[in-house]
Amino acid sequence: METISNILHTELLHYQDHSLTVLEILVVFLLFLATKVSLWVIQKAIFSKTKLNNLDQGSAFALFQIIKYLIWVIAVSLMLETIGVGVTFLLAGSAALLVGIGLGLQQTFNDVLSGFILLFENSVRVGDILEIDGDIVTIQEIGLRTSSGLNRHQIVIILPNSLITTNKVINWSHQHKRTLFTINVGVAYGSDVDKVIKLIEESALEHPVLKKRDILEGRLIEFGGSSLDFQLLFYSSDVFTIEKIKSDIRKIIYRKFIENNIEIPFPQMDVHLKK
Repeated sequence: METISNILHTELLHYQDHSLTVLEILVVFLLFLATKVSLWVIQKAIFSKTKLNNLDQGSAFALFQIIKYLIWVIAVSLMLETIGVGVTFLLAGSAALLVGIGLGLQQTFNDVLSGFILLFENSVRVGDILEIDGDIVTIQEIGLRTSSGLNRHQIVIILPNSLITTNKVINWSHQHKRTLFTINVGVAYGSDVDKVIKLIEESALEHPVLKKRDILEGRLIEFGGSSLDFQLLFYSSDVFTIEKIKSDIRKIIYRKFIENNIEIPFPQMDVHLKK
């Protein structure tokens, strides 16, 4: 026992009035290990509770992130105190340095603050579908400084949190279960208007994911410069794949127009030369 005690109290490093010993290193390691185990247990408990109570995944993830950051702040503070580094003294002694760093990393701090806002406010959650700068992204993770999402091309997008909190962002997941979409198409003047409306509505119904209740109506919306302009209005809950659905419907419309001799005009310009 005396040998073990001597090993544990062996001095590894001496600074100011404190000596770093093997025992302190062991305590720091145990604190780190205990923190990791505690977070694993908390994560399992939160997500198990989520399944039992039918809570949404985004709320559970936000709760866990907040708890994780708080536990790590406490754990790191205890680790520093264990090796003789007073947190209060450390902050006070480096105040000037922190001011300089703060000026240089202003945007980073802005992103971190935005991360806390996202986690506490819960306006954006994991699994939400966002439209940012014209790109559609499914949020996979909300971090302290950045969030990550997957776009329609299966590319992982890293988003600074301040981009989400300060810019105009459409959260499609906050809409109703079904969202209204439109498809525009023009036909040549002289075409049978009622027949065109019937054809575009039938085209939508031929798509396998759309049902009769999803089709709102076809409309004549404008007398264009070179075409009669129609619009198909329909509902869909498949926001993330809506562009493919629209493409499929357009192909069906084009096929039906050919079969029924409906012409889709292209812009033309007549030039008259005076002699």
